[in-house]
Amino acid sequence: MSVVAADTSPLNYLAQCGAIEVLPQLYGSVVIPRAVFDELSGTGAPEAVRGWLDPPPVWISIRSASAIDETLVLGRGEVEAICLAQEIHADEILLDERRARKAAQERGLIVTGTLGVLEAAAKRHLLHLPEVIEKLEHTNFRIDPALVQEALKRDAQRLERERISERNRDRGIEP
Repeated sequence: MSVVAADTSPLNYLAQCGAIEVLPQLYGSVVIPRAVFDELSGTGAPEAVRGWLDPPPVWISIRSASAIDETLVLGRGEVEAICLAQEIHADEILLDERRARKAAQERGLIVTGTLGVLEAAAKRHLLHLPEVIEKLEHTNFRIDPALVQEALKRDAQRLERERISERNRDRGIEP
């Protein structure tokens, strides 16, 4: 399994739409900086998020980066998550905010956002993407609707390919 670092946004929205438990199945463990933990457990966080972190699940590790890149002009959680991801040589970093994603990619990090996590989980049959997207739409998650439609289209095409393959296997037809 891999190790990922995460910023607040993906964890927040995955918890709100009931999909947070896909993370250990996809990645093994998730490392978050103290600033991210504080944002997720603070009074301004939704109850579903605070409840999920009280106490933190065993697959979440809270660590501080030994050095902070003060040249990054981003939110504190994003800065700490990027620095921590670099320090621990994370396989991926979970980020949603466009400028943070760009900064992480410029530093050689592999970036996945909330929608990417949900698509990966759907591919592994850990969730039903349209159902979770509907729940996500009832939060204040902001994303270009075209990206959501593209993800749903890819998911529908994948499911159709799987149905055809299964039907062919049942008929004894090899791929």
